[in-house]
Amino acid sequence: MGVDTSLPNRIVKEALLGPGIDGLTGYNEVLPEQKYGQNSRIDFLLRGGGPDAYVEVKSVTLNRTPSLAEFPDTVTTRGRKHLDDLGEMARLGNRAVMLYLVQRTDCTRVTLAEDYAPAYVAAFRDARAQGMEVIALSCHITPEEIITGDQLSFDL
Repeated sequence: MGVDTSLPNRIVKEALLGPGIDGLTGYNEVLPEQKYGQNSRIDFLLRGGGPDAYVEVKSVTLNRTPSLAEFPDTVTTRGRKHLDDLGEMARLGNRAVMLYLVQRTDCTRVTLAEDYAPAYVAAFRDARAQGMEVIALSCHITPEEIITGDQLSFDL
């Protein structure tokens, strides 16, 4: 679960191109790995359905409390940079979305692990204040496939 780091983007791409993700439907183009911000790449740029939507995907696998998934599971300077860039995109009038993909079946809520990465949490709060949106999605996991599931509660 969550070992293949390319898998979350593939799962989200299939959902964006197929049945859709609540809050991210109605776009004509799903462009993966687009350059933006300060020498960054966004996981997905959605165009043609309102303001451009910059979507960053993070895989969530940490679970220390029953039913609660946490991100990150370590210090992440790169993750903090993504939040800074998303905050800037929101400030400029674009949609900026942090999508947490929970690759576990035992969690119903998502939060941030402030004890692991307080600087990430501070950057998250700044990006939210600038208008960044948050989506947390569960996964349906079987031996044959992993697909997106329901939206989960995000608590901070």
